[in-house]
Amino acid sequence: MNRCGRMRDGPSCYQPVAAVVFRRHPQPEAAKTRNPHLNMSFTVEERGNPNSLSYRLFFKNGEGKYISPFHDIPIYADESQNIFHMVVEVPRWTNAKMEIGTKDVLNPIKQDVKKGKLRYVANVFPHKGYIWNYGAIPQTWEDPAHKDEDTNCCGDNDPIDVCEIGSRVCIRGEVIKVKVLGILAMIDEGETDWKVIAINVEDPEANEFNNISDVQRLKPGYLEATVDWFRRYKVPDGKPENRFAFNEEFKDKDFATEVIKSTHNFWKALICQQTKAGELNCKNTCVSVGDSPYCCSADEAKAAVGETCPCGKEEPIPSSVDKWFYYERK
Repeated sequence: MNRCGRMRDGPSCYQPVAAVVFRRHPQPEAAKTRNPHLNMSFTVEERGNPNSLSYRLFFKNGEGKYISPFHDIPIYADESQNIFHMVVEVPRWTNAKMEIGTKDVLNPIKQDVKKGKLRYVANVFPHKGYIWNYGAIPQTWEDPAHKDEDTNCCGDNDPIDVCEIGSRVCIRGEVIKVKVLGILAMIDEGETDWKVIAINVEDPEANEFNNISDVQRLKPGYLEATVDWFRRYKVPDGKPENRFAFNEEFKDKDFATEVIKSTHNFWKALICQQTKAGELNCKNTCVSVGDSPYCCSADEAKAAVGETCPCGKEEPIPSSVDKWFYYERK
């Protein structure tokens, strides 16, 4: 553990996936048409009906092999420069609460469900949907059995979240390379829920952003809006406002990088069976080997995808999603 009580070094059983596994590979024509900006090292396959309970978005690597975006996509795009991969779950300005299905085989992206209904985030004035491209860093895990010394709360059992602040609206399922700028410690119903602030390294303004102070200087009001968004987005559902550690202050790049690396080491312990997985599905096709129960063959992965519904007609989005909510800040 480091001085903050975070895991510093991961278990030795884990070996990073060689970059060659994710070599460049042309996308199928359908993917090229629908997702022109998708990282060419990864492709996605839609299953089920969009905007329905059956919808799933599965991932493949450059060899056309099904993979888990939670476990198989490497955390680092460039470890020497601390450039991380980010899996985009929710494009900016959209409302559908999409997320990596941590309890499903191969962890496809799917829409969160509450009381049997698809979940959409509310438009709480002055915001519309998500105000950043939102997603997660693969091969990270906020351990629910570990109490963080800074927040005094345990992890939320998910990969660490990322808010990407670049100028382009991303596409669901993109795997982009991001530069970390800082981090916000949200306390969500008693759990630590870190929110990493980052920017796509291919963004035209990426060179101007190197730390959280640059966001404050170049995009004044954006960080305040971020706190406001996370504080109030659940209030229309009848829940209380969320709280934050560090008096709602964002921590800098170095602190954020340390937190990310700590969650990566918690993930290593998970994938090496040194931590109980609980309901998490740790099946993967590229990381676990030999007799590991988490090792999933290409045939097993293909069969698991085949058991889901084929891609069908898009369902309409409820008109209530466009409703907006106004209430005074406390």
